[in-house]
Amino acid sequence: MGTHQTTAAGTVIFFLLLRAFVVPSAQESGKTVADGVYTDAQAARGAAVYDTACAGCHRADLGGGTGPALRDQRFARQFAGKDLRALFTKAATTMPRNAPASLGDNVYLDIVAHLLKENGFPAGSQELTADALDGVRVLPGRSKPAPPIGDFSYVEVVGCLAPGPQHTWLLTRASEPVVPAAGSQPPAAARPLGAGTFHLLDAFAYAPDTHAGHKMYVRGLLIKLPDEQRITISAFEDVAPQCAP
Repeated sequence: MGTHQTTAAGTVIFFLLLRAFVVPSAQESGKTVADGVYTDAQAARGAAVYDTACAGCHRADLGGGTGPALRDQRFARQFAGKDLRALFTKAATTMPRNAPASLGDNVYLDIVAHLLKENGFPAGSQELTADALDGVRVLPGRSKPAPPIGDFSYVEVVGCLAPGPQHTWLLTRASEPVVPAAGSQPPAAARPLGAGTFHLLDAFAYAPDTHAGHKMYVRGLLIKLPDEQRITISAFEDVAPQCAP
């Protein structure tokens, strides 16, 4: 074999070896944040840090305050299509505002895990590590499944306001309680009624006599007892002057 052929063969072998050992990009590997790249325990640690170090600017629900939103369109516009390292680097170099880059890489990885969970991406069996950041592509956030409704859940309902026994007030023909979405407003009159009944605590603080027989929107804390359901009122809005079907 001639010198030229030997050199060419050596070059081919070199590039094959180089390709074998180069870490693939997120686009080449095909892995995304939808593939379970963090654990629930890691996200829980991140949530605790986020609440103390980040929520003051970005809000507890990631909806944005003095700092930008970290979910929905703002999240997609800034990070979707990029490697996960872009999200990590943004967090690790700018947060918290009064002490950027002060929390340590492992803590910032935990915060990224929390952000992924809050944007609707599932957990997996392995914790997110710094080595994995370049091989994972960020997708637009997904809607989180609604949390289950239980005792002491914060809920909203619509129903018909009616006087109850012993000077109490009830919301009858009420809709199924749901957890309010961030920034939720009283629903339109077209929202359907249901078959529920709720005892409204502290209703007298809202002049209920003026709303008797009306279709009402109520938001508050749900208390489940063996024989009835109660709501402590935090919002009480007149939706329609009649409680027609």
